[in-house]
Parts: sequence; structure tokens; C-alpha cells
Amino acid sequence: MAATRTPKPLPDDFPWPALGDVPTGPFAVAFSAGADSTALLHACVTLWPDRIHAIHINHGLQAAAADFEWHARHLCARWSVPLTVCRVQAQPQRGQSPEDAARSARYPALAQAAQSGFDTPLSCVLLAQHAHDQAESVLLAWSRGAGLSGLAAMPGQVQRHGVSFVRPWLQASGVDLRQTLRRLGTPWVEDPTNASSAYTRNRIRHQVLPVLEQALPGSRQTLVRTARHAAQAMQLLADLAQQDAQQVGWPPRIADLRQLPQRRQANLLRHWLAEQGTQAQTSQLDELLRQVAACQTRAHRIELRVGSGQVRRQGDNLAWLQWGV
Repeated sequence: MAATRTPKPLPDDFPWPALGDVPTGPFAVAFSAGADSTALLHACVTLWPDRIHAIHINHGLQAAAADFEWHARHLCARWSVPLTVCRVQAQPQRGQSPEDAARSARYPALAQAAQSGFDTPLSCVLLAQHAHDQAESVLLAWSRGAGLSGLAAMPGQVQRHGVSFVRPWLQASGVDLRQTLRRLGTPWVEDPTNASSAYTRNRIRHQVLPVLEQALPGSRQTLVRTARHAAQAMQLLADLAQQDAQQVGWPPRIADLRQLPQRRQANLLRHWLAEQGTQAQTSQLDELLRQVAACQTRAHRIELRVGSGQVRRQGDNLAWLQWGV
């Protein structure tokens, strides 16, 4: 098939990604070859044909991975989109879900490809998650008893590994995206794991959300709005943590930390741990607060496992040490 730079025109009612979400230089779409990223690539080729690149991550976790990669190569060649393919080792470790393992491998690979996989380094990667994905993420966080950070779900933009990741479609309907692709005859590869009830997210998608939408019409958009409110509240708490850090220090000085109300101690510790790349479970944070309250002499020790490391007392301060470092 002869290559064509421009795919079929998209309809006027298509949820175009906002230009304000995209930098002025070259950028990439994280292109899985599934429906959502195919729609995003289609839109970007139409809007920014001279700036768009694609990055495909082959996780090697299922037999369909070869089909995904072949389709990504074929469509990018057809639309003349520069493509970099990365193969990663995403086998889950003990106690880690396959989704978490894939995510942990995917973001560093996307960032490395954006920075060194093309002739020109790219500063931004677009991700195709949409409103239905966001609603699922909120319910998934709620089912696990998550706090505000979980209910805030996926941010519209985040910096990771020196690259900006942008989600321009968190307000767009995934159903509308697929319907448009069908009308245009634009092919994609369906992930066979999407139908598996072994994954909690899939059970939420196929069993919980349809019932919720039937009982409470518009609940998907309501959940998306909940995520936005939670994200705004999270920003306020981050601002408060920064203010308290000016008094307490970073890393926190134990004596100064104890002068704060306990709820602000907890808030500062959450943000300090997040900056170390980890987070405490509720029980761990409660225990850490208890140990901080009891730490009133120089001889008192603090040692508590948190995430993949340990919080300890080092002199007058708290420190987080990663296992094996």
C-alpha cells in the first residue's frame, strides 16, 4: 500500500487534543496500536504532521505483542510517522501486579526513547487515556481505600524522567473515539486481556461502571469531576507541605516536626516520602507518626519499613533509605 502522509479526515465533532497541551517543538504519541492511541495518533497526524513521532513499547507479556508491534510499524509507515520501538522486560516481581510491572517498565522506556530515539530529542509524550479510563481509575482507587492522591487518579500532565507526559483526552469519551475510528475504517488491534475478568480494572469496566451508569446516568463524568476536585485539593496540600517544610526542614527535623498538628505532620511526611519515590500505607504512616511523637530523647531510635525502603532517624532528622542502597 502506498504511503500517505494524511489519514482520512476526522469529523468536526471529534474531540481534538487541545493545542495548549502540546509544546511547540516535536513530540511523540505513546502508540500501543490499540484504539485509543490510534485515535490520538490519527488526530496528531492531521493537526501537526511535521511534528508528530510515535513510540511503541513491546512489553513481551502476551502472544499478541507481535501483532501490536506489526500494526504500529505498518500504520506509522503508511502515515509517514517516525517510529521508535522499545522492547522491555516487564515480568512482575513478587507481590507486584502485571499492570504495575508494565507501568514501571513503560515510563522509563518512553522517556529514554523520547530523549534519544529520534534525530531530535523530544520533550513531550502524549498519552491516550480518556474519561472512561479516568473514571475506572477513581473507582479502582476507592476500592483500595486510597486517599486524595488516589482519587485524583491520572494527572493531565506530569514530569517523569526528564520528559513531560500529557493526557489531552481526560474529558473525552472512549466510546466516541472508537465509534469515529469505525466510521472511518481506521484499524486497530484489540488487546485480548481487556476482556479478562482476572483484572480488577476490567471488572470495574465491564461489571461495575455499566450498572452505575444505568442507576446514575452521567456517573462517568461525575467520577472524572471528582478526580479534578481531588487533584485541586492535592495541590493545596502540596502547597501547605512546602510551607511547613520551611519550618521543619527537608528532610524533616524531628523536633520541629513534632511542633506541627498531627494532621499536618502526616501531610508533610506523605509529600516528603513521595519526593523520595515511595509512599506509606495508612498503617505505616500511623506507626511513623506514633514513633515521631515518642521520639523525645537523643537515644530514641526510629526504624520503620516504608515502601521499598526504611525510614530511620539520622541525628536530628528523618531519612529514607532504599533497600540495597
